[in-house]
Amino acid sequence: MSLSKFYLTKLDAIEKRFQELSEKLGDPFVILDRSLYAKIAKEHSELEEVVKAYQEYKKALLQLEENKKFLEIENDPELKELIKDEIKSLEDRIEKLEKELPLILLPKDPKDEKNVILEIRAGAGGEEAALFAAELLRMYQRYAERKGWKFDILDLNDTGLGGLKEVVAKIEGKGAYSRLKYESGVHRVQRVPITESSGRIHTSTVTVAVLAEVDEVEVEIRPEDLKIETMRASGHGGQHVNKTESAVRITHLPTGVVVTCQNERSQHQNKATALKILRAKLYELYQREQSQKIQQERRSQVGTGERSEKIRTYNFPQNRVTDHRIGLTLYNLPEILDGSLDEFIDLLITHYRIEALKKEEEAILAA
Repeated sequence: MSLSKFYLTKLDAIEKRFQELSEKLGDPFVILDRSLYAKIAKEHSELEEVVKAYQEYKKALLQLEENKKFLEIENDPELKELIKDEIKSLEDRIEKLEKELPLILLPKDPKDEKNVILEIRAGAGGEEAALFAAELLRMYQRYAERKGWKFDILDLNDTGLGGLKEVVAKIEGKGAYSRLKYESGVHRVQRVPITESSGRIHTSTVTVAVLAEVDEVEVEIRPEDLKIETMRASGHGGQHVNKTESAVRITHLPTGVVVTCQNERSQHQNKATALKILRAKLYELYQREQSQKIQQERRSQVGTGERSEKIRTYNFPQNRVTDHRIGLTLYNLPEILDGSLDEFIDLLITHYRIEALKKEEEAILAA
């Protein structure tokens, strides 16, 4: 494999732009203009990864060419073996870079650095589905802890038997959406319920939705489009929430989207939080509509998948977890439910970046 002319031209242009930006960062007039300096520094930083990889690639190609010349004129057997080893090492490195560079060139998802609104809902399976929804909530809480992210429950509707009908949480942290966006979909659990006397394995489902938190400027919400209701909160929160109408339910009239929030102490805080959830839901809805019009797909982001799609199965009797999108099965179910998700997430990110690269190459060939 070698890089096509398209990618080489693109990489040369990026390297040239990077050099121009480096020069500008040393310009006294730019240094004095804080706003301009910050803008240039940001673009410079965004290009740095690909430029370093490209320069490493060109250096390796040059060294490979030189070593092949030395091999032709060298007579010492020991030195020839050393040169051959160096050639093999360089060829492996070049091959690796030729695979990595097109992936690095893919446009970044602008939502990747956003915080996350996480929704978990019990699906088919009654109380067993609700119990598994509670386990998935804990799994994502533990994963957030491992990453050093902040995890707050915004709204929770439990069954009273340890299960959850639905829960909405906010996850704050660097790269939260980029790591969690492929968790959206149907999670299936297979196990023998405690109440099952005959020992039969039951299959239940839980739906997970991962939404990027969006800024006010990204989604306009008109006050006249909202129906806002207050009510007494139930569940967690102590005596305070049961004595005052602090819980808030907001209905977006044009779309029919409904959100509730009851976990903050005041009505004002619950309203502000509910509006954040609504904004994220509307943003996703508008993105989906736009994608359907343009590409006849449910989503604009490659790989977020259909909500109805079964993405992962958790099989308790066999101690296995299978991700159906990448065909990966791991036999460490307790560790995964304790938040050990990186192996799945890393491979999913790679898988969907490769899929996006294939689409880009097909588009180039079709042009």
